[in-house]
Amino acid sequence: MRGVKFQTIKGTSDRLPEDAAKWRFITETARTVLERFGAGEIHTPIFEEASVFQKAVGDSSDIVRKEMYNFTDRGGRDLCLRPEATAGIVRAYLEHGMGSRPTPVKLWTFEPMFRGEKPQRGRERQFHQVGLEIIGLGDAMADAECIDAGVQLLAALGIQNYVVHLGSVGDVEDRAAYNAYLRATLEPVVTWLSSDSVERLELNPMRILDSKDRGDQDLLRELAVKPMLEFLGADARAHFEQVQQILTAWDVPFVVDSSIVRGLDYYRRTAFEFIHSAPSMSGCSTILAGGRYDGLVEMMGGQATPGVGWGCGIERVILAMEAEVIAPPALEQPLVYVVPLDADSLIYAQSVARAVRGVGIALAAYKVKNMGKALADAEKAGSRYAVIVGSVERESGVLSVRTLETRESSSVRLEELSAWIEAEQHFNT
Repeated sequence: MRGVKFQTIKGTSDRLPEDAAKWRFITETARTVLERFGAGEIHTPIFEEASVFQKAVGDSSDIVRKEMYNFTDRGGRDLCLRPEATAGIVRAYLEHGMGSRPTPVKLWTFEPMFRGEKPQRGRERQFHQVGLEIIGLGDAMADAECIDAGVQLLAALGIQNYVVHLGSVGDVEDRAAYNAYLRATLEPVVTWLSSDSVERLELNPMRILDSKDRGDQDLLRELAVKPMLEFLGADARAHFEQVQQILTAWDVPFVVDSSIVRGLDYYRRTAFEFIHSAPSMSGCSTILAGGRYDGLVEMMGGQATPGVGWGCGIERVILAMEAEVIAPPALEQPLVYVVPLDADSLIYAQSVARAVRGVGIALAAYKVKNMGKALADAEKAGSRYAVIVGSVERESGVLSVRTLETRESSSVRLEELSAWIEAEQHFNT
């Protein structure tokens, strides 16, 4: 349709070649760090049965009530795009009998997520996360190791200006007691709550603490609502103290934050957030967050199995890197640019490029250009060497190689070109 201008859907964005260095740096660093912790890489489908997340995340959550991208397929099944990683990974853990593997099972992933929420800086409707799960171990040691893996990841990325906030949401009975307290406290002032929080008061009062409504937050402060930490039972409190002791022994800095309330129903006990301190990160300062989810495997049909994990937002990590002026390593640039001097040399030029791709990126012009324009294109491409071929070079098999930085020229036989380039690279490093 002539005149129609297609654009990305609101809440999504294109990732262009110039963005690749940052994304590759983050994902490859995550692979290195997390696999050193013994985590295996896992990828689950981009869409699942909607009930996977309804069961795991909870019908009262904003994700299920407002944000999931649901659709019915041709078979009449209720499906949705993945809004978070853990539920799908636990489904895979059960489906493939991974509980028979040595305990704990450590898994890491890098996936896009989809939530139909209001787009914001650092969180669009399609966003991306690196995630870590440690399944099968209920000890505080697993919680501490999980947090330490996040610390090690950010250290490897060069990110320093953040604080680990540590809290606990207790056991099931602790949460029930806290929700009862919140209902008793807030029901007398229900008319002052936002419409969303009125609904949360009925379904899951703890979610009111996560409300983004300023009036809700002002009301909570005015009522001096007690934090969840005051309702921890003996077992949950002992677990929380053990996590702190281990992190302290490992010299992992953290602060106890009584305000942390994870937004998904499957969380138990330990909860944590890595919050960046740069002013430019206001509104998107949480770059990594997670916690323990004992009971999730059982909720999804398996035997009671503990677990702990986190998700790290790639877009927010990039913003943190920019705030700290961290430049990722540059991607490999073209090493060779082959310049054909005449039409008969076009195919030969591509053959030269094919011959040297074993030692680096090699490009060849698709059209004949004058020498000045061709060399300018080679420099613009970032190439180190320009190989010039014409009738003389084709007949003799001896190529003219120009080092673009020094403008020096050398004569090199085609069959020796790769070795010559490798020797030059070694000599100049």
